[in-house]
Amino acid sequence: MHKQIFVNLPVKDLARAKEFWSSLGYSFDSKFSGEKSACIIMGESILVMLLVEDLFASFAHKPVCDAHERVEVLHALSCDNREHVDTLIAKARAAGATIPDEAEDHGFMYAQGFYDLDGHGWNCCAWVPEAESK
Repeated sequence: MHKQIFVNLPVKDLARAKEFWSSLGYSFDSKFSGEKSACIIMGESILVMLLVEDLFASFAHKPVCDAHERVEVLHALSCDNREHVDTLIAKARAAGATIPDEAEDHGFMYAQGFYDLDGHGWNCCAWVPEAESK
């Protein structure tokens, strides 16, 4: 089994992207960060590499998708509870994210999403314990 996942994302303006993610409460791992990259620590084993587009393209070997126009993947983040979802969405909105929909309560799960400054999609989800969802 794998011990970690590094999600690599292209960004147009690294400083602006770092400011956005910092305002949501995330920190960065300096050993994986540099002039053209920054590593967001999202969890013990979840790391997101923000790479300026030319660096990202050098690894991708295909044209880089404009995430404002097309979606390749939606990232889902587990949250502790509804309040955690709402707080993260509020911080994202205040930092300039696009919030496409209202929160959804499915009984077993509460969720809402946002698109970051580079158009990458993120869903924030809190699962209700099975005993409480009945």
